Amino acid sequence: MLLAIDAGNTNVVFAVYDGTALHHAWRCRTESGRTADEYAAWLYQLFCKENMGFAQVTDVVVASVVPHANMHLRHFCVSSFDCEPLFVGAETVNVRIGLDKPSEIGADRLVNACAVLHDGLAPAVVIDFGTATTFDVIDADDIYRGGVIAPGVHLSMEALHRAAAKLPKVDIAKTVHVIGTDTVSAMQSGVYWGYVAMIEGTLARITAELGYKPCVIATGGLASLFADTIPAIDKVDKDLTLRGLFHIYHSNQAKKAA
Repeated sequence: MLLAIDAGNTNVVFAVYDGTALHHAWRCRTESGRTADEYAAWLYQLFCKENMGFAQVTDVVVASVVPHANMHLRHFCVSSFDCEPLFVGAETVNVRIGLDKPSEIGADRLVNACAVLHDGLAPAVVIDFGTATTFDVIDADDIYRGGVIAPGVHLSMEALHRAAAKLPKVDIAKTVHVIGTDTVSAMQSGVYWGYVAMIEGTLARITAELGYKPCVIATGGLASLFADTIPAIDKVDKDLTLRGLFHIYHSNQAKKAA
């Protein structure tokens, strides 16, 4: 079995592939100081719950945007599965990168681009609703062109709560009316409809720069909430990043065998 690890700024996702099928996926809160033993103790219990064992894992692929966690993740893979993990970087992906400094691209953004290209969806824009809200552009020539990085929805809501003494911490929700009639509804409207306007405006400008309409794919925890309101989003794919990790692993195995 293949273990795919997606280490983001908020959560770390562990997903098991049995053959080509995504078997199980679990997530824990990202803590850069979490040790290899702590990862092992937490994941071992989840494996046991599904009648699986660490011995069944033969390979590991990792996409990480948390450099301080990488050493612990590597030690976890070596000590628990006796294998050296493949860390995703610009040199490990079959993506043509049209940027001056390919090494600066986050691993998660490369993984999403790989998934899009493997599925034959280019030209495309991937909107990933994570700690940051990112837009990644793959053009009609299958070249990763770059994109946009904006503050994430949760981050914006948390900033409002922390910076303004009278503003409470509220849930992110779609409001019926744009004009809020109390503090909570006004905050929820500002974040939700503000992000809708930002996404629609950004997509319009990306489309104008490209000169053609790309396929727009949303992923991440809040993708469905916004896709229901924004007609420009063509599809929601919650497993896009994990599927990209799967394809990157197999493409690197094919290179080794060649």
